[in-house]
Amino acid sequence: MKNFKISGSSLLGAGLGWWFLGPVGAVLGFVVGTLADNLSPEDVAGQKGNPRDGFVASLMVLIAAVMKADGKVVKAELDYVKVYLVRSLGEQKSAQALLMLRDILKRNIPVNEVCYQIKTHVDYNSRVELTHMLFGVANADGQIPQSEINIIRQIAYGMGVSTPDFESLLNMYAKNTESAYKILEIDSNASDEEVKKAYRKMAIKFHPDKVAHLGEEFQASAKEKFQKVNQAFEAIKKERGIK
Repeated sequence: MKNFKISGSSLLGAGLGWWFLGPVGAVLGFVVGTLADNLSPEDVAGQKGNPRDGFVASLMVLIAAVMKADGKVVKAELDYVKVYLVRSLGEQKSAQALLMLRDILKRNIPVNEVCYQIKTHVDYNSRVELTHMLFGVANADGQIPQSEINIIRQIAYGMGVSTPDFESLLNMYAKNTESAYKILEIDSNASDEEVKKAYRKMAIKFHPDKVAHLGEEFQASAKEKFQKVNQAFEAIKKERGIK
């Protein structure tokens, strides 16, 4: 895998940081080795790493864990994921991501250990966005198998994502009014004022600016999450006749 170039357009930069070590680094060993070949020991030592690179490294490992949840990976799944990655990362970076993903899928992924490392080094808003993107991958073919819901739940809780936030993200892929309440993290018997208050809270919590540090290629996913909050609020308003 020596054709993995380090440049401004690379999927991962040279700022190895925390993901160079531990279970994430072990799963991404081939990438780490390629990057390290281009760096001196002084370059690697003491690096904190770029938050975006840590996010990308985490995303690739976790996507592989979700794809392997049912015990097999078929070409159709890779094709669906390719479409999702192109939409999220663009043509060039998605091609690099697929090369990484194919290698990672051959490896054992210690999910709990990986999640603990991510929880320790990645900020909360980025961990919520990771969970959201995993649901996007799982839903690439228009439905999410229970086995993949279960692994995403394990991943989210392992990363320290709260139960209400997990349920909000999960219900963004349901098609009923009840799911709209869960997206806003309230019960269906909430008052109109409580609905409005919940919407304002979620609009702040899931605002794309919360993950602006991850770079523009991940803003589309963050904006999609934000839009789902708006759509949930509009659905409830329509059902109740709220002006």
